[in-house]
Amino acid sequence: MTEAAELAWDAPAVLLAPRLAQFAGVARHEHITQAARELGVPQPTLSRSVARLEADLGVALLARHGRTVSLTPVGRTFARAVERALAEVGRAAEAARADADPAAGKVAFGFLHTMGPETMPTLIREFRETHPRVRFALVQSYGEDMIERMRAGELDLCLTSPVPDAPDLVTRRLDEQRLYLVVPADHRLAGRRRVRLAETAEESFVTLEPGYGLRRLTDALCEQAGFRPRIAFEGEEPETLRGLVAAGLGVALLPPPTLPRPGVHELTVTAPRAVREIGVAWMAGRPETAPVTAFRRFLLGRRGHLTPG
Repeated sequence: MTEAAELAWDAPAVLLAPRLAQFAGVARHEHITQAARELGVPQPTLSRSVARLEADLGVALLARHGRTVSLTPVGRTFARAVERALAEVGRAAEAARADADPAAGKVAFGFLHTMGPETMPTLIREFRETHPRVRFALVQSYGEDMIERMRAGELDLCLTSPVPDAPDLVTRRLDEQRLYLVVPADHRLAGRRRVRLAETAEESFVTLEPGYGLRRLTDALCEQAGFRPRIAFEGEEPETLRGLVAAGLGVALLPPPTLPRPGVHELTVTAPRAVREIGVAWMAGRPETAPVTAFRRFLLGRRGHLTPG
């Protein structure tokens, strides 16, 4: 649970917040009438507000001298803290307005590691041809982590695989990507172009750690082929796995590389059909800013043409 969600209704910040700006105005002028004129509130209302604030705190913030007032030592210390707090709230409000700006707002977007080198830069470049001032906060991770970050409000959208099925999410399938059997260049299968996955039943596999969508897919495809893969190494990044294959430490099921990798050979898997679905997900019922809506529509317009090739 977030810190904000744990804030009780009777917490001091909640009780005091409506009166802090009024107290700050009085503290700046040390004069109730001038502060009331600046704030646009009746003088009696302002006087009652500051008195209620002092009662809530249990301390005297002002020393009253007829129509004028002066800050007590405690009041002066409190006033400095209030000014800092109000300035921070002002900055937060400005940031919120800037992020929601239709022309120059921000999109918090998550995507898979394998989409980082080529797919994501291409997508953002094309989107910014029509939305040149929209900013992005990018998170490169695996599917389950991105979904949790969306639920926590850290992400607006994510590209993930497999496409999740959860009642609090809205998802759309965008594309599919072929997976290849990657073997060392001197492997017994390296001279071939195609392979049935069952032919690798005795091989050692290098694959992603449990929890990654590509790991679940590898396990499922091997099960369809009639065996459970023997896992030699587990990692967190597909290109690292490709390097382990090049070092002769096993074989792997991976999407195509951004650039050709020396020391490996990639075979088309003919049975079972080795592809992964890629989709976009967002939270159901969550209000979204104009930049997020525009980018989501852009992604939906790329159905069938999301990944290179």
